[in-house]
Amino acid sequence: TMNNEAEVHTIAPEMPAMFDGMKLAAVAAVLYIIVRCLNLKSPTAPPELTYQATPLNRFVLKSCPLLTKEYIPPLLWGKSGHLQTALYGKMGRVSSPHPYGLRKFLPMQDGATATFDLFEPLGDHCTGDEVTMVICPGIGNHSEKHYIRTFVDYAQKQGYRCAVLNHLGALPNIELTSPRMFTYGCTWEFSAMVSYIKKAYPQTQLIVVGFSLGGNIVCKFLGENRTNQERVLCCVSVCQGYSALRAQETFLQWDQCRRFYNFLMADNMKKIILSHRGMLFGETSSKRPLMMEDADLSRLYTATSLMQIDDNIMRKFHGYNSLKEYYEKESCVHYIHNVNVPLLLVNSADDPLVHQSLLTIPRTLAEKKENVIFALTLHGGHLGFFEGAVLFPQPLTWMDKVIVGYANAICQWEKQKPPCQSGTRSEKDCSEDKP
Repeated sequence: TMNNEAEVHTIAPEMPAMFDGMKLAAVAAVLYIIVRCLNLKSPTAPPELTYQATPLNRFVLKSCPLLTKEYIPPLLWGKSGHLQTALYGKMGRVSSPHPYGLRKFLPMQDGATATFDLFEPLGDHCTGDEVTMVICPGIGNHSEKHYIRTFVDYAQKQGYRCAVLNHLGALPNIELTSPRMFTYGCTWEFSAMVSYIKKAYPQTQLIVVGFSLGGNIVCKFLGENRTNQERVLCCVSVCQGYSALRAQETFLQWDQCRRFYNFLMADNMKKIILSHRGMLFGETSSKRPLMMEDADLSRLYTATSLMQIDDNIMRKFHGYNSLKEYYEKESCVHYIHNVNVPLLLVNSADDPLVHQSLLTIPRTLAEKKENVIFALTLHGGHLGFFEGAVLFPQPLTWMDKVIVGYANAICQWEKQKPPCQSGTRSEKDCSEDKP
C-alpha cells in the first residue's frame, strides 16, 4: 500500500500540465478550424471580369467603378461563402425597409393568376427618363423578402419604378387559381408582368433583373423571342447556375455542403407545394394536372432533394416526360446567346450552390459576345455580397449598388450616343444607316 500511495503522489502533479497541453491543443485546433472555415487568410480583390473591349463596355466600367474596385466583405465572417449565404437566407437584410407598393393580379390563359407588386420611383432618375426595373426573385421568393425589399427601396430612391414578380404559389396568403405553380424556367408570369408594364407605361424603358432562379427565368425570357427584348435597355442576372442539367450532378455532392443546401431547399419547396395541396392534388380530375397521381404526393413527403421534387411534381405542370427533358428545356443556357441587349452576369466564386464548372457558361458567352460582361467575385456567397465593418453588415449590399450602378451607366450611354447605336432600335433601322 505504501508503494501505491507513493505512486499516486508522483503522478498527481503532472496531471494539470497535461490538461493545459490538451487545452492549448484544443484551442489551437478550434482557431485553425475558424481561420479555415472563415477563410480569414483569403485576400480581397476586385471582381474577375470577362468582356470584350467595346466602347460600350469601356464606358460601363468607367461609369460603374464598383465593378473594377476591390469588393471588401465584413472582416470577421464575410470571406465565408456559407455565412454570407446563411445570413442572406435567414436574416435577409439587416433592418430592411418597407417600400410601399400596389399588388396587381393578372389572369393567365390557363386559369392561373399571376401577381406582382408595383413600386413607384421616390426620386428623379439620373437621366430624367422614365425607367422601370422588372425584377424576378429567387426560388420560392416574392416581393416581401428582405433582400428584395432592400433592393427595391434603393432603386426607387435612384429614380426607378420597380415591378417585382411574386412566383406563382410563393406568397403564403394567396391561393392558386389553377393546378400549376412556378417552375425553374417557366417565363409565362414574368412575360405577363412585362406586357402589363409596357401597356400601362408606353414611354418607359425597361431594365431586367433576375436573382438566382430568377436570373435563369429572365435570360430565358429575353432569349426566347426577339420581341421580348423591345424597349429593354439591359439585363442583370445575379448568382444563377445557367444549366439545371449540369447543376444536377453537383447538387448531389457533399463538397461545399451542396447536398445539405439541396435538402434545405427541397424542404422549403415541399412546404410551398403542400400549402396548395387542395388545388394541386384535388379530388376532382379537373383540378389536377395531367399525369399527377396520389403516388406523387406520397413521394413528395419522402423527397430529400430538389431533383426528386422536380421529377415527381414540377416537370408535370408542363407535361415533360422526363427530368432530363424538363431541365434541358427550362435552362437559359439554350437561349441566352439570343440576348442582344447589354447583359451583366454576376457570380461569386464561393457560392456554395453554384459549382465552379457551371461558370464556364457565362465566361464563354462573354468571350464570344460583345454585349456581355461576366463579373466573378472572390467572396459573396449566394446572394450575400454584404459589406460593412468587422461584425455588422450594412443593410445595402455590394450587389444592390452594382445593379443600380450598371443600370445607370447603360441609361447614360443610351442618352448620349448616336441613334443608330441605340440598343432600343431594331437591326433593320441600323442597317438603313449603313452605307
